[in-house]
Amino acid sequence: MKRYKNTLFYIGTIGGFGTLMYWFVVLGSKLEKDRNIVIPKTGKSQWQNFIDSIGYNLEHPLAILLAQIVTIIFVARFFGWVCKKIGQPTVIGEIIAGIVLGPSLIGMYFPEFSGALFPTQSLGNLQFLSQIGLILFMFVVGMELDLKVMRNKAQEAVVISHASIVIPFALGIGLAYFIYLHFAPMGVQFLSFGLFLGIAMSITAFPVLARIVQERGLHKTRLGTIVITCAAADDITAWSLLAAVIAIVKAGSFVSALYIIGLAAAYVLIMIKVIRPFLKRVGDLHSTRENLGKPIVAIFFLTLIISSYATEVIGIHALFGAFMAGAIMPENTKFRSIFIEKVEDVALVLLLPLFFVFTGLRTEIGLLNDPYLWKVTGLIILVAVVGKFIGSALAAKFVGQSWKDSLTIGALMNTRGLMELVVLNIGYDLGVLTPEIFAMMVIMALVTTFMTGPSLDFINWVFKSKSVEVPQEISEISKYKILISFGNPDRGKSLLRLANGLTKKMKDNASITAMHLTSSNEMHHYNAEEYESESFAPIIQESKDLNQKIITLYKASNDIDADIAEVANKGNYDLLLIGVGQSIYEGSLLGKFLGFTTKIINPEKLINQVTGKENLFESSTFDDRTRTILGKSDTSVGVLIDKGFSKIDQVFIPIFSEKDIYLLLFAQKLIKNSSSQIIILDAVGQIKNNSEMRELIRAIEQFAPNHINLLNQRIIEKAFLKQNDLMIVSANSWKKLIESKSDWLSDVPSTLILSDKN
Repeated sequence: MKRYKNTLFYIGTIGGFGTLMYWFVVLGSKLEKDRNIVIPKTGKSQWQNFIDSIGYNLEHPLAILLAQIVTIIFVARFFGWVCKKIGQPTVIGEIIAGIVLGPSLIGMYFPEFSGALFPTQSLGNLQFLSQIGLILFMFVVGMELDLKVMRNKAQEAVVISHASIVIPFALGIGLAYFIYLHFAPMGVQFLSFGLFLGIAMSITAFPVLARIVQERGLHKTRLGTIVITCAAADDITAWSLLAAVIAIVKAGSFVSALYIIGLAAAYVLIMIKVIRPFLKRVGDLHSTRENLGKPIVAIFFLTLIISSYATEVIGIHALFGAFMAGAIMPENTKFRSIFIEKVEDVALVLLLPLFFVFTGLRTEIGLLNDPYLWKVTGLIILVAVVGKFIGSALAAKFVGQSWKDSLTIGALMNTRGLMELVVLNIGYDLGVLTPEIFAMMVIMALVTTFMTGPSLDFINWVFKSKSVEVPQEISEISKYKILISFGNPDRGKSLLRLANGLTKKMKDNASITAMHLTSSNEMHHYNAEEYESESFAPIIQESKDLNQKIITLYKASNDIDADIAEVANKGNYDLLLIGVGQSIYEGSLLGKFLGFTTKIINPEKLINQVTGKENLFESSTFDDRTRTILGKSDTSVGVLIDKGFSKIDQVFIPIFSEKDIYLLLFAQKLIKNSSSQIIILDAVGQIKNNSEMRELIRAIEQFAPNHINLLNQRIIEKAFLKQNDLMIVSANSWKKLIESKSDWLSDVPSTLILSDKN
């Protein structure tokens, strides 16, 4: 009755007031008499007027900006994914995406498309948005600095860091002397040109370096700590030098620049002595997510904006103010983590790619159309590598590091990445760099960043010390070994309970390793240890409750799915247990066509569909992540679909094929270690016709006669399914069940899907 009442009210309200509006319009049209209302006649059809309207809307500045943002994010994510697949930082792919969308490629071969997507009059909006993204990014970079580590390791780090700045800086000025006449813009002093080349040669990309250190598993080592500290000291020194260089360039002479530098020193003093204690007090009072409300967030954002504004007015660039604002934020790790989360997603995903593309639009590689220009580019790269790589390595060796560690430090400090582009764009905006030298320096930034990974691999190869992904105590164990890989701690607890059920009474003859991998793009080096501790705390507590010893393994990863399989393979595990993931578009036509996942878009899926390796309308048994792990693992893999799994007393195992015989071995382990009650369903009569299966079941019955039961019925009741704690099924059988859309799938308990690689 209530539903009909609501329907009648809805119809009456809409109909009544709609009629009233129509009546007012009719009456209002009568008021138009003698008011010279003119309706323009274009002579075009209504369809043509509609098309013209759409064309006008497409050319509106807001529509162009939104189209630019959509295109940039898609292209940047694609090239970032490509670089990730070949073991390179995603920032390289994003820089390449900018160059591809600029005049170097799209603009050269598709000028009309480039002109429509990036018209000259729209570039101002793109530049301002990209600058906002840079300000937010530099704020995050400042917050990522761990000043405590710098205090503890200051002596060695300062020597290495300052050597890694002064040597390439001097070489950069020396290079400027030889190329000034040919490449410096007219009217630019040698001092300005030389200082900018020097600072561009001496910069290190701290965020990229920190992520490489995590991915390589160096963040907990003495070497990793030294490198991070060197990079942090390098960052502070380089940005301070950049501020001084900008002041000199803007003032025109060193003496005039002293006034700007004096104001900058006063600004830094106020930020450290006045603003920082105030922010610390606020941060200590509001260090939890619940307490960090909008008014408190506004205080910190105002600090960022005012700081950036102050340094822009002083004449040392807004980015230095953003960096300084981040550096003086409260050192409370939880506070910084929460605040970085609020800023980073918008800055890195949405706004920062705009900066890469804006840089790409400025980079005209086509200008380097002469062998001589490419020789100069090679010279620039050589000077950059010698200054930063060799300079850092020699300084590290001088303070007592081994040759291997010294060269590793040199390779890492040679990483330039995004920070180099920031410096180059500032120089370009100030008119210190010509388009030709700008393009050469961008290429240098790409090459020096790209070579970091291969250089580290080569150094490890030369010194016969490959990076060990799996601890030695794990790889040398000759027991029955299970690796559980978890993302969500609750899912990890379920996987641990399952592993415990398979090994409970084996005591010293089995080992369980719990592994948690974190995407290096989502981790910050300063809170890695705390994040690791929080991730493993529920698992460790569960292991104590179960009285089960575990080994923990944690690392940052550039490709989590591939690394899970690699660790399982290198550790010679007998079984890998994972929880099933779920794509937000899994099973939908949109998801199948576009390859959407929780990571926005999966280019690999798109490629497979284009090449015919994956059918658009084929049902998907697992999500993309699980399929990747299954495909790359050389060991048996168990995929747990967790429906509140807590115990393992009653287990149901359907047998659909003679290849499912390995499931009986797991039944044997569960009976032996957990005294589980096992029900074997001979779904299609395979056991009856297979002597090997019958013998294995008979052997189980002999040592545990009351723990295994064989069923031959074809129809499964819901009540039977619900009384089980777990169903174990082979991967092939699970696929057939999914494809046949079996009626009882929705009622199954928690399910372990096993693939056998033995």
